[in-house]
Amino acid sequence: MRLDRARIAKDYMPGDVVFHEGDDCRGIYCLQEGLIGVRKTNASGNSILLHLENPGNTMGYRAFLAGEQYHASAEALEPCRICFINGATAQSLLEHSPALGLRFLERVSRNLGAAEEKILQNATLSVRARFAYLLTVLVDRYAPNKEQSPIEFELPLSRHDLASMIGTTPESMSRTIAKMEQDGIAKFSGRKVVVHELDNLVGEYEPANFL
Repeated sequence: MRLDRARIAKDYMPGDVVFHEGDDCRGIYCLQEGLIGVRKTNASGNSILLHLENPGNTMGYRAFLAGEQYHASAEALEPCRICFINGATAQSLLEHSPALGLRFLERVSRNLGAAEEKILQNATLSVRARFAYLLTVLVDRYAPNKEQSPIEFELPLSRHDLASMIGTTPESMSRTIAKMEQDGIAKFSGRKVVVHELDNLVGEYEPANFL
């Protein structure tokens, strides 16, 4: 198949950049293994982590479909294996497969919905509630013993990146962590987290959904 011939797989180490914000879009990237952080530089020149990409996700397709430069950078946070499909091949596949174009449209729609939900959370939930919600997502993805109590796992992100993802400052994040430890919700040691009871963590944000 043409796709198999054109597809190029490459390994990336933590810190390697897959594509830079402002680069011309040359094609589409498919994450096979690892974890990618999508970052954007703000007006002050600081790197802000927008979201994470997990295995099975496709990157760069929005810039490709719009014929634009990349609006953010993609950085490997773990050892990654990524498949690249050049623009000419991707364009040919879209022209000959309406179903593939529909899948991209569905993905864009889901991402828009997630972006709207994040805006709503930032506007209505406290920093603590937003952080608790993010922790439950990370528990689901990275905790090997999430069916047991207590739950122990390693955070895949620095505290600075965690703060970026919930739209707060590292200082506010540190205060939130200290208060959650004081209240017995979770314990933090470096990147190691112990969640004593998952229901208590969920309770930090779930009631706010009904306000």
